[in-house]
Amino acid sequence: MHNDVTEKLTRAGLNLIQQALSIFDSDLRLAVCNQRYQEMFGLPDALVRPGASFHDTIHYLVHAGEYGPQDDADEAVRQRVEIARDFRPHYMERQRASGRWVAVEGAPLAQGGWVTVYTDITEIKLQEELLRARSEELSGQLVAHAERLGLANRQLASANMMLEETQRELTEMEARTRLVTEMMPAHIAHVDRSLVYTYSNRRLSSVMPGTPSSVVGLHASVALGPVTFGRILPYLLTALDGESAVCEITHEDSGRRVRVALTPDPGRDTAGREAGGGVYILSTDITGETQARAALTQTRKRELAAQLTSGLAHDFANLLTIILGLQGKLDRLPDLPPEGADLVRATLAAARRGGTLLRRIGEISGARTLRAEPTDLEPLLDDLQMMASPSLPEQTRLLIDLEPGLGRLMLDAGAVQDALLNLILNARDSIATRSEHGAIRLSARLVQDTWLELEVEDDGPGFSDEALKRGLDPFFTTKGGEGSGLGLAMVFDLATLSGGSVRLSNRDSGGARVVLRLPLRPATEACAAETRLVLLVEDSPEIRTHVREMLMGLGHQVIEAETAADAEALALLPEVGLVLSDIQLKGGATGLDLQTALAATRPGLAVGLMTSLPPAHPLHVQAASVGVLPKPFDPGDLENFLRRVTHPAVSGP
Repeated sequence: MHNDVTEKLTRAGLNLIQQALSIFDSDLRLAVCNQRYQEMFGLPDALVRPGASFHDTIHYLVHAGEYGPQDDADEAVRQRVEIARDFRPHYMERQRASGRWVAVEGAPLAQGGWVTVYTDITEIKLQEELLRARSEELSGQLVAHAERLGLANRQLASANMMLEETQRELTEMEARTRLVTEMMPAHIAHVDRSLVYTYSNRRLSSVMPGTPSSVVGLHASVALGPVTFGRILPYLLTALDGESAVCEITHEDSGRRVRVALTPDPGRDTAGREAGGGVYILSTDITGETQARAALTQTRKRELAAQLTSGLAHDFANLLTIILGLQGKLDRLPDLPPEGADLVRATLAAARRGGTLLRRIGEISGARTLRAEPTDLEPLLDDLQMMASPSLPEQTRLLIDLEPGLGRLMLDAGAVQDALLNLILNARDSIATRSEHGAIRLSARLVQDTWLELEVEDDGPGFSDEALKRGLDPFFTTKGGEGSGLGLAMVFDLATLSGGSVRLSNRDSGGARVVLRLPLRPATEACAAETRLVLLVEDSPEIRTHVREMLMGLGHQVIEAETAADAEALALLPEVGLVLSDIQLKGGATGLDLQTALAATRPGLAVGLMTSLPPAHPLHVQAASVGVLPKPFDPGDLENFLRRVTHPAVSGP
């Protein structure tokens, strides 16, 4: 209804105009015209309806004598249609066959199509003729000049109108372009040859936190800061020399990885003259991409190593599981003297270290999946201090500085603790080469909202030049036969698999510094543990006993089976809410076979797998996609694993 009213009002307004007007679309079909258009050219009704063909209109006018006698009427029609297809603005005056004069002013439309205005200028021409007829009193030159001036004025008015329309379109285009650049998740800017910003959207501070949001008029060294500017300057100079350049830098303050693309501005106007020049700059935050790329690269490197699997590793893992269970049971005995409790904790820590060593041997070549869990750094570092302190000389202090308010973070707590323990023991050995007096400082802090930074410093002699170059290589050691050369390599492995980095350096005041950066991933609220009836499937009675006690300690009820066949039958009980099975079982079926069978008979039933097999073992690799709990494990490991199995949506990184 609203459109009909608008159309009627538009037509009524057009009909009040004394000039004839027509608008043809890009297909040369009539879009709209006014009544004066039909009256001026005597057009039939069919040629003033929307959709009428421009070709048919010209054909009618040519044969009606509008353009005077034509040697070839069809050729005259064809020429005028071709001119119209060019859509070029023009102004012309012509005398019609009736003797009247008409001014024709045409201009293309930005949306496509063509508008033409026809003005009857017969009276103007009569005045010019009258002026010429009385030219006895005026010089012929003055009359001609007046005629030219009149024509020039009309042409100028037409050109001004077209310029105004062009300016309006350019203004709209500029506004749209600026809106698009402001919406882009990247910094878009231009600097002149003096490296002063002449244009910038407001995204610089989001790509490089701490920089100004408005930098127009600032020199690049002021806007970016001296360190970042120094890293980009060589590429800016390359672009100023006329060659495009791309670089990746690390923003010093935030630690973000930024890709900067620089494109030369030729600085020439439409006539080809020099007009300033400079460089166009596109800066993009690629921190997430870099983290993923580093993790993928490290995974591919590790695929080159040979598989290290053995029955000994499997049996040793089972033995450690039993040791952990017995020590946990001993720790719960009443009236355990303090010295005994300390021995139990030390034994548990040693058993866990044994399990970690097994995983190291397997993980150095096999597939490894980090198990990120909601982790509080404070208790993790407290446990680390308790584990590391007995290994340090009395004169060597371990100082831990934890930035307050870190909150719970998604971390593989075991892997992080193992990496930090490696760094502490390396620092201890370094201090011992100079004296036993010294300090090891461990600090944890956030870098902007991007990284968790863990730093270990010592008062030793620092890294040698060779160690700074090769310290992260597997099997490189400066300890002779006493070192395995895997410590820093495993730290590097953790960092790169996480998408982070490791940096080795020496302190100005002496001593070594190792900085471990991990992607900052705050933990979401984990789902509360639910009490379930758990079907435990394990063919070792000793391990089954200790895992049952851990499950019951977590509040679950437990029923047991030794084989996949027995477990499949028991799992039909509707009360069973979770199955925890070893991968290797007595009989021909494995835990993987049990998981497949239960997916058909009890769809939706949560099934978790545990194993002592090394990570490179084919069965372990096959199960890795669904998650595996490696042996040995403690109640905390078990609780986190069951949470992942029962609530997979909340356990990812």
